Amino acid sequence: MNNEIIIKEEKLTAEEYIDFLKRSDLGSQYPKERFYERISKLVKNVSISLAARNVEGKLVGVLFGLTDFCYWLYITDLGVDRNYERHGIGRELMKKAHEIAGGEKDIAVYLIANENAIPFYKKLGMKLSDDVMQYNHIEWTEWKVE
Repeated sequence: MNNEIIIKEEKLTAEEYIDFLKRSDLGSQYPKERFYERISKLVKNVSISLAARNVEGKLVGVLFGLTDFCYWLYITDLGVDRNYERHGIGRELMKKAHEIAGGEKDIAVYLIANENAIPFYKKLGMKLSDDVMQYNHIEWTEWKVE
């Protein structure tokens, strides 16, 4: 990874995260319904909030995760600014989140991968699963944060 990128635990503001969503491929993963209200709750309540910043302090990578710090870690968001992709930032964010949650020997990692991101997660050693259950009755109007 580029030595000029610093990753640390940090709670983001909704405004900064929304600005980041415009510069990453994560902006299309959220429904339009109550978007700003729900993003505010998201950034406030996640168990793990990691920010990758360049030397100027610009947010170039984000990982949000939910964990019990004992058995599992669910990655809700992992994204990298399009201008910083393929520099190892996503890999380092995943590694740090796994460590914070409790480490590779104790913590199983789960996530829902965007179809285009599946090759990245496979490179990290993750496998596709067909035994995940879903209950989803929410309103979901697709859109892209711009």
